[in-house]
Amino acid sequence: MRHLVAGQALQLDSLRYEKAGGETFSVSRLSYLISGVAFERADGTWFESRLAAAWVDAGKRRTAFRVEDIPPGDYRAVRFQVGPDPEVNHSDPARHPAGGALNPAVNKLHWDWQGGYIFLALEGHFRVGDERSGYLLHFARNPNRTEINLPAKLALKDAALLSVDLDLSALLGAPRPIVFAKDGESTHSREGDDLAAKLKANLPGAFRLQAIATAVGKPASPKKKPLYLPPSPQAFPFKMAGTFPRPSLPMDNPLLKGRVELGARLFSDTRLSRTGEVSCASCHHTEKAFTDGLARSVGVGGRVGDKNSMPLFNLAWKEKFFWDGRAPSLRAQVLMPIESHEEMDDSLENVVMKLGSEAPRFERAFGSPEITAEKIALALEAFLLTLTSYDSKFDRAMAGKDELSNAEKRGFELFMTEFDPRAEQFGADCFHCHGGALFSDHGFHNNGLKDNDQRFSTPSLRNIALTAPYMHDGRFATLEEVVAHYNSGLHPSENLDPNLAKHPRDGLGLTPEDEAALVAFLKSLTDPKFTSSQ
Repeated sequence: MRHLVAGQALQLDSLRYEKAGGETFSVSRLSYLISGVAFERADGTWFESRLAAAWVDAGKRRTAFRVEDIPPGDYRAVRFQVGPDPEVNHSDPARHPAGGALNPAVNKLHWDWQGGYIFLALEGHFRVGDERSGYLLHFARNPNRTEINLPAKLALKDAALLSVDLDLSALLGAPRPIVFAKDGESTHSREGDDLAAKLKANLPGAFRLQAIATAVGKPASPKKKPLYLPPSPQAFPFKMAGTFPRPSLPMDNPLLKGRVELGARLFSDTRLSRTGEVSCASCHHTEKAFTDGLARSVGVGGRVGDKNSMPLFNLAWKEKFFWDGRAPSLRAQVLMPIESHEEMDDSLENVVMKLGSEAPRFERAFGSPEITAEKIALALEAFLLTLTSYDSKFDRAMAGKDELSNAEKRGFELFMTEFDPRAEQFGADCFHCHGGALFSDHGFHNNGLKDNDQRFSTPSLRNIALTAPYMHDGRFATLEEVVAHYNSGLHPSENLDPNLAKHPRDGLGLTPEDEAALVAFLKSLTDPKFTSSQ
């Protein structure tokens, strides 16, 4: 799949593309689901592929997928659907395999508590004259599933590569031009929404089969084998809610009892720091959902860092770590504080030597007494992966074992309702970044803070009542201040998240009672196991 604007390769986050209505637009997100791939034989019959769904995402450079069950022969057309079939659309999202195209933790295209998938998400900014705003097009719902039929001349003998273009100028332009300032800046594809109807009308003409070529199949990636297995490994149970999507746990670092226990011990070991006064647990307290209650964490010698301590739970669903995402894996992340001047200020070589007395525990965890930085990382990773949170009052209420108060129910309603006056929706619009069972999209966003033009990781709102102060620099002391920030107007910047950029400059207009209800709901997300030290 190639993504274009007016025939040119799409450049993300570039406010440069012209469209109807004199609007200039950019694209920050283009993500969609394809299903029902079929090939028309020369005699007019169709061969239906068994591919359940494919997920394409321009930002993640996920632009290719394989259809492997097509028999050799001559074909004259290719068709597919934008969106999953109705049965799949309303199936239990937690049943899909880890890493699969339909796993909500992978594609970030599921509407979670509301049910159903977003078929196509197109988000970005637009400008008319000197006025700049954001747009959010979420094309979804069964009646909008759209068939794309592309003529082709295929003589399939071996592997073939089909190059299909999706041109956003056509999607936004013909046959029904979309003008954000007139048609609206967002759609969630409700019945009767003309903006969604325009997208459906334009979709078939936005795709083109551009090229066909012989392809050499890529060899399958070898499966990762478990590292350093001890002679008699004992599995450590991974616990999560049945509503959670399946995580992609590391295949080369299985959760073993000895390994997890070693990781827990290392987590509280001050020998990981140069002065022997700081451990991982120094900045991550259990009773604060593994944060420390400080605006900015303190390392060896009282050195104050520049970021707020992040909570450590449900990490199995994250792909990048730290506020800025600079660590590509949990295994890489756990070693970085050891060598950070502001945190533990030691070297990995020195830490390995200081842990010599732990050799028996390393032997139990890894099958040999040798201590290495890699094994330290594997043990810490294993321990942290077991820190899951899923038993709040909200979870018990969803399971019929408890009941939310009227204020909490109102807060949940506001949380899950977008702000879209055109559709007579006046919610708090929280779910776009904090939706789903994990209460985070684990993405990176600019959320309109003053004196900041960066994108930071979206923290989970689970246990949020325990993790004050808030934001990457701890600038807000209370949840009331956080809610007021989103309600009272946001600091505009080029990187402001499109969903926030489409909000009025003077805020959402939530009443004091609405703000209090949101705070009440957020407090219902506290897991009792994180309210006292273990």
